[in-house]
Amino acid sequence: MASRVKIAACQMDPRIFDKEHNLRRAQTMITEAASADARLIILPEAALTGYCFTSLDEAKPLAETIPGPATQALAALCEELNVYVIIGMIEVDGADYYNAAAFMGPEGLIGRYRKTHLPYLGLDRFVTPGREPFQVYDTPIGRIGINICYDANFPEAARSLALAGADIIALPTNWPQGREKIPGLVVPVRAFENRVYFAAVDRVGEERGFRFLGRSTIAAPTGDVVAQAGPRDEEIVYAEANLELARRKHIVIKPGEFEIDPIADRRPELYGGLVEKEAGS
Repeated sequence: MASRVKIAACQMDPRIFDKEHNLRRAQTMITEAASADARLIILPEAALTGYCFTSLDEAKPLAETIPGPATQALAALCEELNVYVIIGMIEVDGADYYNAAAFMGPEGLIGRYRKTHLPYLGLDRFVTPGREPFQVYDTPIGRIGINICYDANFPEAARSLALAGADIIALPTNWPQGREKIPGLVVPVRAFENRVYFAAVDRVGEERGFRFLGRSTIAAPTGDVVAQAGPRDEEIVYAEANLELARRKHIVIKPGEFEIDPIADRRPELYGGLVEKEAGS
């Protein structure tokens, strides 16, 4: 398994209802990122479809199964370029529709994640919340976990992935105006408290009256922001991730006098309240 990997955050401006255009644009950005030697390439939430739907019926024609035509096309590109790609889309599975992210590599489809925490906004008003445990994918470029957008507001989501051994947490997202604190505050904190690389990849542009923040952000296990995009334009930003830093949870500031470990020092026997449905119950 690699000890270093170059991450690309592809900040794009999807067009709602135009899946063909969005897929072509994603393929172009993936190819550009691969030419810059990126191996893990992340695109935004709902990158293939747009997000600001007014009903589930409006979104249904854009949904696909995973695997399906879009993931097959992207997996073929991953094989050609020898890269790994995470991209947001609408997934259909039987009667259920999900805000999902697909994960592909040179070997084909690796997995997918269904957004667990749903705000009352856009597509998320109508889809089914994910019900599956948080999963870490063990790949040649590192151990990768996935959250989507609003999941970052729940520290339990990222912590679950860290406990499962994640080196990198990818967060495809659509931050609208009003969420300005997330890229500058929450993303570095999730990286710092879990000692992981946290790569949040946003979209830009305006869709049905909502303007999106951009500012795609990659933070290191130290909590330092190591790459950040601007607020308006499509662009790709890169970060060189030292995965040994993410795997080194035991931090020695002064040997024998000042040492901490955010995983080993936990007290889970006292955390029962975290899984209660009502606060204080």
